[in-house]
Amino acid sequence: MGFSFTKTQQNTPFMLRNTIRLVIILAITSIIGIVFIQFFWVKRAFDMNEKQFNQTVTIALTTVADRLLKFDNQQAQTASPVSQLSENYFVVRVNGEIDANLLEIFLIDEFQKRNVKADFEYSIYDCQSEKMVYGKYVDLTDEAKIINRPPSNLPKWLGSPYYFGVYFPSKTGTLIEEMQIWIFSSIVLLIVVIFFGYTLFIILQQRRLSEVQKDFINNMTHEFKTPIATISISSEVLKNPKIVEHPERLLKYATIIHEEANRLKKQVESVLQIAVVDNTEIKLKQEETNVHEVITKAVASVKTVLETRKGSITYQFDAVNPNVFVDVLHFTNIIYNLLDNAIKYCQKTPQIYVRTQNYSYGIYIHIVDNGIGISKESQKHIFDKFYRVHTGNVHDVKGFGLGLNYVKLMLKAHEGTIQVSSKIGEGSTFTIFLPVIQENKEKELVAPKQR
Repeated sequence: MGFSFTKTQQNTPFMLRNTIRLVIILAITSIIGIVFIQFFWVKRAFDMNEKQFNQTVTIALTTVADRLLKFDNQQAQTASPVSQLSENYFVVRVNGEIDANLLEIFLIDEFQKRNVKADFEYSIYDCQSEKMVYGKYVDLTDEAKIINRPPSNLPKWLGSPYYFGVYFPSKTGTLIEEMQIWIFSSIVLLIVVIFFGYTLFIILQQRRLSEVQKDFINNMTHEFKTPIATISISSEVLKNPKIVEHPERLLKYATIIHEEANRLKKQVESVLQIAVVDNTEIKLKQEETNVHEVITKAVASVKTVLETRKGSITYQFDAVNPNVFVDVLHFTNIIYNLLDNAIKYCQKTPQIYVRTQNYSYGIYIHIVDNGIGISKESQKHIFDKFYRVHTGNVHDVKGFGLGLNYVKLMLKAHEGTIQVSSKIGEGSTFTIFLPVIQENKEKELVAPKQR
């Protein structure tokens, strides 16, 4: 029964992730389907409007041709005189010469009767000169206003010696204007899709944040539980009255309690430190400081841990102007965090290299390690709060994933930057840039070389 319960617990997050993934896929598929259906019906409605427009124009032009023939006392044509040469160009065959003024009146009259609102241009073929004689531009939306402007270069048609052509330059725009309900529904759908996409983004972001916070709580529980348990056991031993008879044991357990208490203190301080940075405005007590002195001080803080790992730190202070204007406490913490990570994320003997360089009135600080390295994907997130580089299922790296987030926030407050370059199994290089206090601006500074 115990095994079954454990298996269910292990499968629950996996099942939950699959369920969320399935819901997202179904939702996206539904939205895509709705958009496709909307596009299909809009396209179909436009095609129907265009077909109806063409039919209406054909009927109107046929009537115009019949009226012209009747006016000239000629017999009406048996076949349809109208031909559509393109989506917005029609030609009409007649049996004789055409009066331009009369044609213009008939065209305006027939189009207005049939509620054709698209502007048009008309042209007449002159048999004598064998070229098109263009009429004028007619704006049907402004009470059939005739506009004097150069007409379009309508093509010549070889189908008949006598014909006139009608061209609708704004046909597509007119048809779209008549589809207001479809345009409105499409806009509403677009808003819904945007809102859905934003909601989905927020849900995924909150899900990721929830997972990160859950990992942080689990990690924090583990980090606090171990020293508390050690202190509890050691204190139980010290409660034994006979412990005073063994001073070496008394010192041993007292030392354990002291070390574990300091460990707890540092862990609590790291959490409170980032909480203060997040919830209050950062107030820096900046003063002129020598970067080399800060690095030396930070190295001394990790010296004990480094010696237990039999590691070493190599210096190369090439900066000729190491003076910066910083908050000494926060800047020391920045260097300490980077050195501490270089030691923690190393599965062999730590070898750390620190180099400083001046460039463009600033100072570069390179901290190079021989640790496990950071993948390209992890490099995008290592400065995020609570994020920790995965080291497998073994919980051998202590911390809450707050150190690098603190480093970036404090460097930003100092108007500095930090970059990382790394490869799995080949270590990492963290590069800090800070502006220096200008004393000798005439000095020519060299560009830094990455190691």
